[in-house]
Amino acid sequence: MEVLPDLIKVLLPAALVLYAMYLTVNVFLKKDFEKRLVDIKLKHTDIILPLRLQAYERMCLFLERITPNNLLLRTSNSEYSAAELHQALLSEIREEFGHNLSQQVYMSDEAWYQVKGSMEEVVVIINNAAGQVSPDSRGMDLAKRIFETLITEEIDPTGRALKFLKSEARENF
Repeated sequence: MEVLPDLIKVLLPAALVLYAMYLTVNVFLKKDFEKRLVDIKLKHTDIILPLRLQAYERMCLFLERITPNNLLLRTSNSEYSAAELHQALLSEIREEFGHNLSQQVYMSDEAWYQVKGSMEEVVVIINNAAGQVSPDSRGMDLAKRIFETLITEEIDPTGRALKFLKSEARENF
């Protein structure tokens, strides 16, 4: 019976020391895990942040390129008929959009929605203008009709999206 109190005298301090070591190691491991998590997030930010910023830059460039004024200056050819210019404009927009389609991964849903909406608005303006001129008329007549639509209706199809992208980029970066 004397063994039991001696055993308790030895086991109780040993258990307390073991528990204290468990708590110490547990706290140390949590701090190490948190530090590693912060390091991973920093590395992630170092990689993703430039890609996100580049996506916003590319989409701003896309919007500038499909602005009817810029699009007509790049695509217009004096030898085009209205139908040929119409197809060239739509093809240019589709090609530009296809090159930048993957950028949606790095953008907010609202930003992507704004970009797509602007692109669709430009296409509608071009299609409506093409419907108002004869397909056999000169391409310059179509270009003139597009400019007239923009001026008379005071439309800036890409302005709202550009403003949104710039403000979102300023907030996030």
